[in-house]
Amino acid sequence: MYLVWCAVVFTVFMVLFLPFFMLPLFFGERTGGKIALAFIRAWAAIFSFLTQIRYKVVDRRKINRKQTYIYVCNHNSYLDTPGMMLAIPGQFRPLGKVEMKKAPVFGWFYPYLVVMVDRSSPESRRRSIMEMKAKLKRGISIFIFPEGKMNRTPQPLTDFYDGAFRIAIETQTPVMPMVMLNSRRLMPRDRFEMRPGTITTIFLDAIPTQGLSMADVPALKQQVYEMMKAKLVEKRGVAAY
Repeated sequence: MYLVWCAVVFTVFMVLFLPFFMLPLFFGERTGGKIALAFIRAWAAIFSFLTQIRYKVVDRRKINRKQTYIYVCNHNSYLDTPGMMLAIPGQFRPLGKVEMKKAPVFGWFYPYLVVMVDRSSPESRRRSIMEMKAKLKRGISIFIFPEGKMNRTPQPLTDFYDGAFRIAIETQTPVMPMVMLNSRRLMPRDRFEMRPGTITTIFLDAIPTQGLSMADVPALKQQVYEMMKAKLVEKRGVAAY
């Protein structure tokens, strides 16, 4: 019954807010996107309140509101999406998989709010990289799950793709690592269930990329991986990954 209630809340308020989610199509990315993002955050807050899935944010003070970032985070559950919306301040655009366009309701507005990528298509990957670079140039941050998909393993992290770190160096944009705790426990991938509880997002220290070259991509990726892994291991006694 709780799972059904969560699905109803998710769908009903998404349908109610749907016209506002599509504002970038009519008013442009900066104005329309800013308003649409405000409504997405409102949807996430309502979903959190009515389902008793609380989202806690730690060390958001580390974010310079005037700085553009490439945010990277671990990925364990569909509950990560409201978490990132409520945690990250200001304008940003997530990198999203093209498969999500098939999701009921969610897929209707999805293409207007994310940078779409089909990982099986080299041309799609190239276009998504160019689009993310263009957004960074306009002062809009981007958000990427560097694991590429949800982590189904018992390990705190799976291997990272290079994309986020290549873009960070090519655009000289700092990387802002963040980790999300407890979303897998509240919505396991191997069982058809959900439960109320608290999901905590922790921001780590931003990593500057000024002066780095493409030869530094592996080192930057490893540095971020180790930072995020260390924080997840440290907190595992408090909450599951």
